[in-house]
Amino acid sequence: MRTVTDAERRARLGRRHHLAQSARIDDVGALARDLVGLHSSDPATVFLAADARARRPGATIELVERALYDDRTVVRVLGMRRTMFVVPVDLVPVLKAGCTDALVAGERRKLVAALEAQGVTRDGARWLRRVEAATVAEIERRGEATGAELGRAVPGLDVKLRFGEGKTWQADVGVSTRALFLLATEQRIVRGRPRGSWTSSQYRWAPMDAWLPGGPPSIPASDARTALVRCYLASFGPATTADVKWWTGWTMAHTRAALEAVEAVPVALDETEGWVLPDDDATVRASRPWVALLPGLDPTTMGWQQRSWYLGDLAPRLFDRNGNAGPTVWVDGRVVGGWAQRRDGEVVHELLVDVGAEALDSVAAAGAALQQRLGDVRVTPRFATPLQRELAGR
Repeated sequence: MRTVTDAERRARLGRRHHLAQSARIDDVGALARDLVGLHSSDPATVFLAADARARRPGATIELVERALYDDRTVVRVLGMRRTMFVVPVDLVPVLKAGCTDALVAGERRKLVAALEAQGVTRDGARWLRRVEAATVAEIERRGEATGAELGRAVPGLDVKLRFGEGKTWQADVGVSTRALFLLATEQRIVRGRPRGSWTSSQYRWAPMDAWLPGGPPSIPASDARTALVRCYLASFGPATTADVKWWTGWTMAHTRAALEAVEAVPVALDETEGWVLPDDDATVRASRPWVALLPGLDPTTMGWQQRSWYLGDLAPRLFDRNGNAGPTVWVDGRVVGGWAQRRDGEVVHELLVDVGAEALDSVAAAGAALQQRLGDVRVTPRFATPLQRELAGR
């Protein structure tokens, strides 16, 4: 069995995730493909993740926006683990069949049950289909529309439903929220251009046809899972079975079947065993020293469940209690600290590992460059972590 040391895994990460200086690219679509999606739960992550790698000074925000909304080579959709990602448009059918189709029946059942139980209609399924058809038609007529605009234009979307009756989390939720989420889960509509700046999460809804004419083609779920594992291992391998299961959000049975389908090859890691693709046996050597300041929820930081080989014991300071990564400082494939932006715009960092004087200077230079690129924009991570809160509040 071939052995892949932690040092080689870090070398692979630097090259395949376009963090090493020799591997940087300025193509947003290629970047999203090589990382199998840019996390989009926090809207700023997409832009800062691209900026960390694309290195196109003064044009990165425009570059990403053009790819998303003008050229439409990438699109924001629900994907692995019920999480938002920006992915190449040709990956949408894979995510739909491999990840989100499995969610649709349950989500629809819950909404139909609530409509009937709360007296909105006797036939919740028929009522919902009618409202959904009217919603999609209205979005297609307008080209794009906010949830508020659709709520005023489509009868039924403004109906309120109560969830969690008698519990601490009881809330009245508009049908629009659940219906739009369901349509997006089915990949019939997508979150388009936001109302505000690139850091805003108030998106306009647009038809999927605008990115993928005719909608995503249907493919068998097993084929989609195989394709997704192949993409994942090409960029993140070697990865353990637990890594693959966690990253995809699948059952263990689906995970093992997909690994078998791609004929994944076992390799020995420093502390356990992992998998690589059959043709991925060449030794990857370390590139020249590099540093990077990655945003919260960056796809590299969130790429594996078992993270000790690049994170060490720093998780309590750099992740929240739900496992969401905050902003991190990287040196040669290892997380060595975190960073934050203060209210006055200053980007500050703290290193939790001794990295040496040369790397220390490079990290300081990267922080200064990020501060200059952000300018007047203020970025607050969606999920605060202990070190990020400490740094931002100092």
